[in-house]
Amino acid sequence: MAEGFFITFEGIEGSGKTTQINRLADYLRKNEHDVLISREPGGTELGQKIRKILLDPHFDTMDYKTEILLYAADRAQHVKEKIKPALKAGKIVISDRFVDSNLAYQAAGRGLDYEQVYQINNWVIGSTWPDLTFILDIDIKKGLERARKLSFDQAGDRLEREVDDFHQRVREAYLEMAVAERFCLINAARSIVEIEKDIKNIIARRLF
Repeated sequence: MAEGFFITFEGIEGSGKTTQINRLADYLRKNEHDVLISREPGGTELGQKIRKILLDPHFDTMDYKTEILLYAADRAQHVKEKIKPALKAGKIVISDRFVDSNLAYQAAGRGLDYEQVYQINNWVIGSTWPDLTFILDIDIKKGLERARKLSFDQAGDRLEREVDDFHQRVREAYLEMAVAERFCLINAARSIVEIEKDIKNIIARRLF
């Protein structure tokens, strides 16, 4: 795999992305693949600082344009510092969120212009689009309940505190994306083992 392979995981809060990413990485490593796990926001040292700002409930009045530009800054650094070098080295890169999160959360969720959000991200990532994207789909109430149980603050971070209508718009945006060839829609309301099995089967067809 000379040019590497780029996998992203998407979904609403509490959809179980992190669990499945770690299981997939273990599976791939057992099959002798070199794997890099990363995330957005926060995949780099600079990104960690941006992440703290983006998720801090103290900044609940943050302008939506400020928000999208902070995500873009995080992504630009992530692509340059982590993703591109890893792909060039032939690694499989697995990212917990990427460009599709902005299209779901900022365009659909916040109501920003889709084309503007797309163009900002296209400028930032250039040709570094994912080869395969898993969308883990779950009912918003169940997802948020899961997410808040895992949060240090039971009220949730700045995004988890958004109203249900916001999260429903995000979920619907993901479902609309899922019809495109790059995406694989996964029912995340099932057991961890069932979800893992589906993901492994898809990966086996694509990589082995």
